[in-house]
Amino acid sequence: MSEPEETGQHLTTLEGWVRFINRPPEAPPRLSPDGYAALPAAKRTAYDEDRLDYHTRLPVVRTSTVQHTVATGRRLVLLNRHAISARRGLIVSGPAGTGKTIAITQLGLAHELLDRSRHPDDLGRIPVVYVTVPPAATPRMIAAEFARFLGLPVTARFNITDIIEAVVGVCTDARTGLVLVDELHNISLTSRNGAEVADTLKYFSERIPATFVYAGINVERLLAGVRGEQIAGRFTLIRTHPFPYEPEWKGLVRTLGGTLVLLKHEPFSLIRLDRFLHERCGGMIGSLSHQIRGAAIDAILTGTEELTKHGLEDVPLDLAASPKPRQRTAR
Repeated sequence: MSEPEETGQHLTTLEGWVRFINRPPEAPPRLSPDGYAALPAAKRTAYDEDRLDYHTRLPVVRTSTVQHTVATGRRLVLLNRHAISARRGLIVSGPAGTGKTIAITQLGLAHELLDRSRHPDDLGRIPVVYVTVPPAATPRMIAAEFARFLGLPVTARFNITDIIEAVVGVCTDARTGLVLVDELHNISLTSRNGAEVADTLKYFSERIPATFVYAGINVERLLAGVRGEQIAGRFTLIRTHPFPYEPEWKGLVRTLGGTLVLLKHEPFSLIRLDRFLHERCGGMIGSLSHQIRGAAIDAILTGTEELTKHGLEDVPLDLAASPKPRQRTAR
């Protein structure tokens, strides 16, 4: 049975990140309608709760973007292994819903698992740090995000230098090799605070012997001016985009449909709806995942136990995927 929600399990805390690494989604057993009906009421309820929890976090599909990000990031980590300064980094940029966070967290997952396999007995290592840039961030706020991930105390009497020195010390001692910085679009280089946040991140990248990876919505705009040129000169750019209606999209729909645990669902029946899903989601992988997960949850809650076109239509679209109102098809 799924465990109750716990505090402090976000990816932006070390505890949450470790939980993400250690507990990939595990599918409950697939039961036939007759097998389900034969369960005692309490076990049926527990089974449904397990399935609901599973469908809220389906396994990640390794899209071409994820594969490219993992391969590029891995190469940069190796190239930076013996660099004394001017380490190279990676920027993943694109519209909302195109899989940027998935791509960089999968890179982090791959790096952490590889580090663990190489150092199985060194429990003090923190191979990956994952932080997000808060809205209207200040240098102290971004430094505090690093400290929060590491579980370091941050009080009002700590100035930014104290926080930075503590973070750098822990990351160096813990052999951090990869730093993931998400929501980079919350930085505005045209504002004083934004420029100072960029300088703080640059300082972290100079002090922490790790490969830095940034992700955000259309962050190419940050690459203008002197500070932007400094970033552009040291970072590789991967652009994410909506998927066209081509074989990869069809493969994504097929793979996601095969992960569902519904009593009446045929594993690859969603293939028949791949064009409909592309038109509805605008080729956005984030919207596709939301649509399928949401419809699967509804199918469990309503007892229909299968995904249909009407069931998918009942899941509201996000604005990025649906710029124009769409008419509901007649039942």
